[in-house]
Amino acid sequence: MTEQESLRPGDRATRRVRQRLHLKGELMLAALPTATVLLVLFMVEVLSEQRLLFASLASSAFLIYLDPEHGTNRVRTLVISQLAAAFIGLAGFVVLGPGYQAAAVAMVLTILLMIVTDAVHPPAVSTALSFALRAGDESNVALFGLAVAITAGLVLMQRAAMWMMGRYAATNP
Repeated sequence: MTEQESLRPGDRATRRVRQRLHLKGELMLAALPTATVLLVLFMVEVLSEQRLLFASLASSAFLIYLDPEHGTNRVRTLVISQLAAAFIGLAGFVVLGPGYQAAAVAMVLTILLMIVTDAVHPPAVSTALSFALRAGDESNVALFGLAVAITAGLVLMQRAAMWMMGRYAATNP
């Protein structure tokens, strides 16, 4: 069996740089996910009443902060797992109504899909549950998609930040 991409940690050089960060560096890396989550919360407040649908994206943002190079935090993994979870959860809600049966089916299908597509991103399980248990309109899926796009942008910003910190560490031992 081949190694799954979404379960593979980043390369060793990046991980060594990541482990050596001091308090200021950690706070700098945490600033991007924090700003991203605040932006998403503001957007949700302005456009929707379904605040809890977006809670799993906060977990995604801080997983990205913790280890931006990990396979779980790649753009492909994040987008596939989160959007599929939203649609699966919504389908469970529409077909079975809000409740534990819809949530259970959505959770199981989301986990299976993540494994089969090699897009394992654990916060997506929360996304499936949120969409399956909620009572609301389908327009929130489009808003959620926009929030996922913003979070995917965070992945790219965190990688750029790690690259710059790695270059700084290499030139300033």
